Amino acid sequence: MKKLLFQFDTDSHPSVFDTVVGYDGGADHVIGHGGLSPENITALVEGAIFTRAPKDKKNTAIFIGGSDMLAGQQLFAAVQACFFSGFQVSVMLDSNGSNTTAAAAVAKLAISGTLADKKAVVLAGTGPVGQRAATMLAQEGANVSLTARSMARATAACDNMKARFGVTITPVEAFDNDARALAIKDAHIVLATGAAGIELLTVEQWQDNPTLEMIADANATPPLGIGGTDMMDKGTIRHGKIIWGAIGFGTLKLALHRACIAQLFTNNNLVLDAENIYALAKDMA
Repeated sequence: MKKLLFQFDTDSHPSVFDTVVGYDGGADHVIGHGGLSPENITALVEGAIFTRAPKDKKNTAIFIGGSDMLAGQQLFAAVQACFFSGFQVSVMLDSNGSNTTAAAAVAKLAISGTLADKKAVVLAGTGPVGQRAATMLAQEGANVSLTARSMARATAACDNMKARFGVTITPVEAFDNDARALAIKDAHIVLATGAAGIELLTVEQWQDNPTLEMIADANATPPLGIGGTDMMDKGTIRHGKIIWGAIGFGTLKLALHRACIAQLFTNNNLVLDAENIYALAKDMA
């Protein structure tokens, strides 16, 4: 029986990246649907849950993606609301690679040093990856701050994480590089999750920071988010700090994404979100 992965995307066009990884993760066919919302999802979910016998339902799975994490969370909940006893399939949420990218980055930081009771700053963290990474760091016991160009955006992101995960993240307004340098003044850990091609810190703004122990940068498009680092860094020591670049921890991200897809087809009742994706990342790291 064919393994069918239905790719439900909140954007107009389903992500090509997610389609490729879906196949690499073991799906025989990946069927993409874009522009989805809680209002138009019911018929698609019913098509997935009513068509195969109970013993065969593990061969059907749903992957939820898109660039908007809040929209993804709402779609994720709406899909599960269609399930009932005996009629469900496994489902995974990874809007904009948020769970797998964040899990890989934080898992690599966790094997590089202690996270508990450390001050961690997520730079430009209002996007899906930044929010999920901040949550994972907080769940590891770090004292986490999240920066954005405006306090309103930073606060909204922190409120979303509080509502979803019960974690407390401190919002920080940091409009430019100088403000971000001030935000990391006493930090032990810095994770950059800004938009591609935007430098958030110069090397001069972090290289002599006496408290800083670890840096991870999720940006692989030059200029990198953290100046003086390399996208290929894999726990590389630079200026006395441990550095993880986007490709350095990206190998784990891709392996994790593929492993999650494969896991979806082992049962028909799996629900993969930040918590269990991060647990798997720690095991793989």
